[in-house]
Amino acid sequence: MTTPQPRRLNAADCYDDICITCSDAAVQVRVVELLGDGLALVDTGAGTEEVSVALVSALVGDLILVHAKEAIAVVPG
Repeated sequence: MTTPQPRRLNAADCYDDICITCSDAAVQVRVVELLGDGLALVDTGAGTEEVSVALVSALVGDLILVHAKEAIAVVPG
């Protein structure tokens, strides 16, 4: 009996701006409060949520892109 080999991903696996590895997209939210320890409270349009801003230089009022509760970019304004 042979062991199945892991499937290799290639560019064709990603389509319509969605990657098959995560099937998710970043969302734009506004920073309403910096909480310390690399965390922030953001306005999602449907309420507030705590996210990490450890990878970006975000300030209160900034629009940021968040993926999996991690800010990945500050939207230029």
